[in-house]
Amino acid sequence: MHTDFILRGLGRHAPDRILTNADLETMVETSDEWITTRTGIRQRHIVSPGEGCTDLAYGAAKMALKDAGIEADDLTHILLATYTSDYVIPQGACVLEEKLGVKGKIALDVSAACSGFLFALETARGFVALDRNAKVLVVASEVNTHRANFTDRATCVLFGDAAGAVVVTAGDPEDGPRVLDVKLGTDGGLGDLLTVKGGGSMSTYKEGEPVRDDYFIQMQGREVYKHAVRNMTGVCKEILERNNLSVDDVNVLLPHQANLRIIEAVGKKLGVPEEKVYVNVDRYGNTSAASVPLALSEARDNGFIKKGDLVLLTTFGGGFTWGAALVRF
Repeated sequence: MHTDFILRGLGRHAPDRILTNADLETMVETSDEWITTRTGIRQRHIVSPGEGCTDLAYGAAKMALKDAGIEADDLTHILLATYTSDYVIPQGACVLEEKLGVKGKIALDVSAACSGFLFALETARGFVALDRNAKVLVVASEVNTHRANFTDRATCVLFGDAAGAVVVTAGDPEDGPRVLDVKLGTDGGLGDLLTVKGGGSMSTYKEGEPVRDDYFIQMQGREVYKHAVRNMTGVCKEILERNNLSVDDVNVLLPHQANLRIIEAVGKKLGVPEEKVYVNVDRYGNTSAASVPLALSEARDNGFIKKGDLVLLTTFGGGFTWGAALVRF
C-alpha cells in the first residue's frame, strides 16, 4: 500500500549568543573581509557555557511538536542526527527523550556528519512505512564550536551551533508538506579529507593527556569543496530524473549551508536562478546536520517557501556522505 510521508511540523532553535566576524578578529589572525569574501558568513550562533547539543535539540523539538499539534507522548520514535552529542553514553536521543518528559520510545542517534538530517529523515520514512501509525520526531542538532579549533582560521570561522526538527507521519497531501523521495550516498574512501578523530577508539586519550589537534575538525578545504559541489550537483540531477522532473519544476533549491561559494556553485551547475536558492549561511554559518532543517523551517515561516512549491534539498558531509530530497509543500 502506498504511503505518503508528511512533515507534520517544522521547528528550529539557535542559541542566543552570537559570534561575529569582528569578534573572531580578536581571537585568531583573520578579518571580516577575509571571512566574508571566502565564505559569505558574517556571524554565527554559539552555545553558552553549560549549554549542549540536546538543549538546542529540545528547543527545536518543542517548536516542531507545537507546529504539528502533537504531544511528545504521542511520538513513537525520536531520532537525533548529530556528531556532537552531549555524551558518548547515554546517547543524545535518550537524553532528549528525558527532556521531553516521556519514556519508552524508540530513541536513537544517527551519525552522518552534515548529511545527518537527510539520513535520519530516510530512517524515519522507513519506520513510517513499517507502521502507518508511527509518529517520528527527527531532530538535527550540533555544537560544532566545541569541536572547532580557534587557532585554525581555515576552519573556526566556518561553524556555528543550532538545531532543526521535523515530525514525520503518514497522511494525506493536504496534511502538510509531503516528502516525495530521498536519495543518499557515501564514499568512505574519501573520509580522511574531513575528520574529527580525537576521542574515538582509534585515537584515544589517557587521563591528564592534553587534547591533540585531531580532537577538532580538520579538513582539506579545496578537496572538500570540489567533492561537495560535484556530489550535491550529481545527486540532485539523479533524484530529479528518478522522479521524471527537471530543474524547471523546482521552485526552491535549499542546499546545505556550508559556504556561500559552494551554494553558488551548486546552483550554477544545476541551472537554478539565484532568486530560487535559499541562503542563510551569512547569519548562522555551517551548522552541520542542523543546516537543512533549520533553513527549511525558516524559509517556510518567512514566506520564501510557499504552498504548492517543490523544494529540492541537498547536502554533503564528512564520511563522505551526501544526499537529496524532494518535498512538495
